[in-house]
Amino acid sequence: MTSPARKEAALPDLGALGAMSDAVESGLGLPEVVRAAARALDASLVLIDRSSSVLAVAARSTADERQLMRDADGVETHELRVGDAVVGQLRLRPRGGGPSAAVLRIATTMIASEVERLRAPDRASEAAQSAFLAALLGRKVTDRGDIVARASELGADLSDGGAVVVVRAHHFAPADEDWRARVLAAAERAARAGAPGSLAATMDEHVVVLLPTVEDAALRRVADGIARELHTSVHGFTFALGHSRVAQDPVDLYRAGNEALLAANVATADSTGDEVAMLAFEDTGAYRLLLPAMSEDPAELQRFYAETVAPLVAYDDQYETDLVQTLETFLDADGNVAGTAARLFTHRHTVRYRLERVKDLSGLDVASTDGREKLGLGLKAMRVLGIAAPRGPATEAGAGGGRVRRADKDR
Repeated sequence: MTSPARKEAALPDLGALGAMSDAVESGLGLPEVVRAAARALDASLVLIDRSSSVLAVAARSTADERQLMRDADGVETHELRVGDAVVGQLRLRPRGGGPSAAVLRIATTMIASEVERLRAPDRASEAAQSAFLAALLGRKVTDRGDIVARASELGADLSDGGAVVVVRAHHFAPADEDWRARVLAAAERAARAGAPGSLAATMDEHVVVLLPTVEDAALRRVADGIARELHTSVHGFTFALGHSRVAQDPVDLYRAGNEALLAANVATADSTGDEVAMLAFEDTGAYRLLLPAMSEDPAELQRFYAETVAPLVAYDDQYETDLVQTLETFLDADGNVAGTAARLFTHRHTVRYRLERVKDLSGLDVASTDGREKLGLGLKAMRVLGIAAPRGPATEAGAGGGRVRRADKDR
């Protein structure tokens, strides 16, 4: 039979939770709600949203707060959900024996609901920005007056034009499902610090930032700021960042979007480690000649890539070889086998063998001018499409004798 004392201990402390209810009902904001929750739970708390931004802290000291942020020993992390959606997390460090499960559940539910309520306007703004950027860059809104008016409603002055930054991210460490929100938040935060009124959205697996700036120096400064913020605050990723030229007329911003995307795609091949590879459209060289194909007929560009270097990419991916890298290096070395071998730190017989495999797989011979031109354009198409070539090991099995593992059809 359960004792009265045990029954009383199992009940939630309604008095402590009442302070939380009062904070919510009075509209005092998340900091006060979290402070009330800290008293109710007898714990130090940090509230973090989906983009890893700290919304509120209730800690005894700066050292206590640092331990909460580092997930030190004794720190518990609880997901905050509203329905099936994760709206944030609550990091908790009990001060005594720890809260009861009932009190903790009620407290986290109340905090999650308050986060959802207070962040709803932000989500509406995010949706409006995303819809506007999609319409602008997709040329669904082309009238100058409409562009300026819609941007003004979102807090951006595009009457004198602007520029576009595109960020592509690839995670090389395990990432949670909300990593895109973190990348978007970091890029938007840095953009607005350097160019107030900037708009940002996630589109087709990359982040697009529209900057209401008409000065080249300011554009480069903001792009540098975005790169620094990504490098500093979002870890476990490689980033490629491309930016357009300044579009003096807002009607030309769709072109700026294509320029920034092309630059980001070309930069993707150079993104390694946790550094940010950044490229301006005007620095893309011959790649800019493929801008019309990318923006007006990407299917044709995709077909050309498929007919030239796609088989090499697939082969490298399957067998962990270096055909694409060898081809790129060979063309950069002006077709010199010895120079290619020196750059790749391998034997010239290995280079010759790989180039023979290139010929077998693509049907194009690097010994001919036509073959070199088509393969070179195929590599450019690959970059413009944002396809990163697989990187095989420094020396693959059999490289010493100029042999690599062959596909089944060649055995």
